[in-house]
Amino acid sequence: MKKKIKLIEVTSELGAGTRGASLGVGALKTAAFNKNSNFFKTYSSESVSNFNEHIFSNSDTPGAIRIEYIAKQFELIAKKVKKTIKNDEFPFVLAGDHSTAAATIAGIQQANPDKTLGVVWVDAHGDLHSPYTSPTGNVHGMPLAIACNIDNKECKVREISQKAFQKWEEVKALSGKALDTNNLIFVGVRDTEKPEDYLISERNIKNFEVSEVKKTGGKEIGEKILQQLEQCDMLYVSFDVDSMDPIETSHGTGTPVPGGIPVKEVTDLLQTLCKSPKLVSFETVEVNPTLDEKKNKMAEVTIGILEKVSEVISE
Repeated sequence: MKKKIKLIEVTSELGAGTRGASLGVGALKTAAFNKNSNFFKTYSSESVSNFNEHIFSNSDTPGAIRIEYIAKQFELIAKKVKKTIKNDEFPFVLAGDHSTAAATIAGIQQANPDKTLGVVWVDAHGDLHSPYTSPTGNVHGMPLAIACNIDNKECKVREISQKAFQKWEEVKALSGKALDTNNLIFVGVRDTEKPEDYLISERNIKNFEVSEVKKTGGKEIGEKILQQLEQCDMLYVSFDVDSMDPIETSHGTGTPVPGGIPVKEVTDLLQTLCKSPKLVSFETVEVNPTLDEKKNKMAEVTIGILEKVSEVISE
């Protein structure tokens, strides 16, 4: 069935360790303008207010930096995603740092409390840390732990304050129910820490490694994923641009990692996934033009991918 795409612009960068992800949406618009793309002309868009002024404030929750403002941000995003779905529109989210994907998932589940969600996480990172395990305290490394309601205290490296605990419990509860890790699939994850490795092994989370994607092909990997998530009623795809190879794209993202997925294969993968009638939301994150050594190359590559993905979704 043809889907009516609504672009949701999220310019928050509260969860990132480096600055500039809030400019990612603007960088995509610049790239689209320069190539005469119709992407931002074709689809209507709405922006979500942000709390980025608080990046200049000291945080008193080092295990989950700025989580009190992130919790407020999550509520706004989840509400917008839920409303979009309830209006029979398709939330196509363009976001800054990856922490806000937890709010997108929350909005999907709030709109569909009786349905089972499958998540495809195309990323260089596992994003399974909690305030108890994170080496940095940056919440963009925690969205899946939030969505799956995971503390992973078995691998605890720190105690957290009462304030951090309360806000952490608040953001985990936003979805209304935890995402089942049996319905989570990684693609391209290659930069993880020991607490995440423990969870990936203990929960038996499938990761299609870059070498397998290169060997098998993005289209074929996408088809395998759809088969593995066949039991799910809904599908959400989260695309972090650091999943791609920075040599082919650029280092215009907060945490680039060598040896990523080729652009062609990630495009084929995403197009295949987005042909599924179960797809209820798509998101892209972490374009950071302030870190781009090739001017705006990351945004240029990404807008090309988004054009092709959106065409599949709306056809």
